[in-house]
Amino acid sequence: MTADAVRIPIDEARSVGGLLIVPDDAVGCYVMAHGAGAGMAHPFMNAFAADLAGLRIATLRYQFLYMERGSKRPDAPADAHTAVRAAVAHAHQACPGVPLFAGGKSYGGRMTSQAQAIAPLRDVRGLVFVGFPLHPPEKPSDERARHLDDVRIPMLFLTGSRDEFAQLHLLEPVIERLAPRATLHLVDDADHGLHVRARSGRKDPEVRARAAATAASWMGAVIMGMLNQDW
Repeated sequence: MTADAVRIPIDEARSVGGLLIVPDDAVGCYVMAHGAGAGMAHPFMNAFAADLAGLRIATLRYQFLYMERGSKRPDAPADAHTAVRAAVAHAHQACPGVPLFAGGKSYGGRMTSQAQAIAPLRDVRGLVFVGFPLHPPEKPSDERARHLDDVRIPMLFLTGSRDEFAQLHLLEPVIERLAPRATLHLVDDADHGLHVRARSGRKDPEVRARAAATAASWMGAVIMGMLNQDW
């Protein structure tokens, strides 16, 4: 499906661009933020949104303010959180009555979870992280996960087994600590961008499509009340 370009007001003086795809039979809407180094129209973002559309999941992708103005330096967290909330509000208007989910790729997912931890995003049922950046490469730590203790809705982590931003010996204990509201879906041989090596016998589009199918299935389980949300 073709994405519609939208403008998302941040405040009286600022707005950011967005890309909206709404299948006619949408059963959910995913508000998907981009990673730190690439905007909402990155090929992975385009393809993942298309995969989700084929699974009846609408998507609203959007720019953070720094990306909108062409800067390479990510926004201060407060500005990023404001953009997250504005995008969720826009999704409410664009997809009335459709269950909402939020999150995104790497940095975008972390900014979304921080916003949710500070104050719940309006009517968002769950968070989906595509490569949660637990720590910088070669600087292993789990400090970036501390705020997740304050996220009281279901979370899905789509993570590659070779993700240099989330070493498994650190990520798996985080998931265990957050259980039952956190679910880990491990993508074998994939890196932070869900890229797999040729020797794996799989190709990136296949891996990405399976990750999208996992996300759509998980969203469906949340919507149907199969994942307990009383934490």
